[in-house]
Amino acid sequence: MGDDWMNDSDARTVAAVRRVLVRDLGTLAGELRAYPSDEAVWRTAGAIANPAGTLALHLCGNLRHFVGATLGGTGYVRDRDAEFSRRGVPRAELLAEIDAALREVDGTLARLKDADLAGEYPLPFNGEPIGTTHFLVHLAAHLAYHLGQVNYHRRLIG
Repeated sequence: MGDDWMNDSDARTVAAVRRVLVRDLGTLAGELRAYPSDEAVWRTAGAIANPAGTLALHLCGNLRHFVGATLGGTGYVRDRDAEFSRRGVPRAELLAEIDAALREVDGTLARLKDADLAGEYPLPFNGEPIGTTHFLVHLAAHLAYHLGQVNYHRRLIG
């Protein structure tokens, strides 16, 4: 791959990532609304350790931290441990978290300039530097991966 990922400042790519993140956060909200009850969002089965509520908290915390706080300066402070330990959070609260993540992601990515995208993301990824655009693509893939898990969980539980 080489070092060309450090210069992937294509604003069209980030605009596409922005559309995907906003779309998929909306889809996540729709998935949570489709559960038959608040309790079902937290139900586990077999080897499934992370129910949809956990995945929603994780995805919101992830995006609010890596996009909102790190790139947008929102001041959001992530508690990753709580994303995986909290249980029984009502859907209304989960949906409010999704809405906050959506607003922060959309607003932050709308304001980024080519210069913001051209360089290194402010935080290392797996201990290594990564280009900002490349990291944003990674975040979109991470959201899509867990969104698929939520969809599968809803169909399994529902």
